[in-house]
Amino acid sequence: MEGDPVTLVNTRELMDRAADAGTGQGAFNIIHIETAEGLVAGAEAAGVPLILQISENCAKYHGGLEPIASAALAIARSAAVPVALHLDHAESEDLAIAAVDLGFGSVMYDGAHLPYEWNVEVTQRVAKYAHERGVYVEAELGKVGGKDGAHAPGVRTDPGEAHSFVEATGVDALAVAVGSSHAMTERSAALDLHLITRLKTAVGKPLVLHGSSGVTDDMLIAAIRAGMTKINVSTHLNGFFTRAVREYLDANPAVVDSRKYIKAGRDALVLESARMLTLFAKAN
Repeated sequence: MEGDPVTLVNTRELMDRAADAGTGQGAFNIIHIETAEGLVAGAEAAGVPLILQISENCAKYHGGLEPIASAALAIARSAAVPVALHLDHAESEDLAIAAVDLGFGSVMYDGAHLPYEWNVEVTQRVAKYAHERGVYVEAELGKVGGKDGAHAPGVRTDPGEAHSFVEATGVDALAVAVGSSHAMTERSAALDLHLITRLKTAVGKPLVLHGSSGVTDDMLIAAIRAGMTKINVSTHLNGFFTRAVREYLDANPAVVDSRKYIKAGRDALVLESARMLTLFAKAN
């Protein structure tokens, strides 16, 4: 309807707002349509903007990017709060380009597994294509180590190299390795807050924290105050969804309608996503 607020927004709008305020912007990963619905409902409950993220692995699970992206875009457009759609951890240049063409508000090209010069070259191409179409670009820099790449235990991003990388590629935000690791199920990661501050000064662009599921609330607040802006969360929220499904099935062993137990998982996301978004938004 003409005059209705536009809730599907460009990621730049949300990132600039958070960076200017010194707060954190939550960026939560979708696995399927029910997680997108639950996360957006959480953002609505909190009255806080949200970045919805679709990873390359998620796109592969759904047989391609377009099906899940179309659903997420529709959910974002009907939200009561601003929602941006982001492509997370795309190691494929073609996938990043496809996301731009589908209407994503931002893309992350992840070339951290590549030699530095190659990472710069490909990231430059993605950034040029995206920027010509008004799309925000995130990249990642850190040494390869284990399956977690730049976020393997012990790996850190060098501030000088980060400055040079951002200057060379023209990206809008940089994911950095400061002590977190992907897919952690315990919140025991110790972040290097001094390094975050050094990186913020060196880069002059919003920093992104991956692997936030392994970080405590207090440490996340400290990281935002030290200079982090975009806070990515996936595994932590997935745990709420999965536990709720297990509990429902344990209590209702005869159920065969999958909507009933999937709804329990979706509902469990609402409170925790709302809590985390509020935590980040008040962290300054």
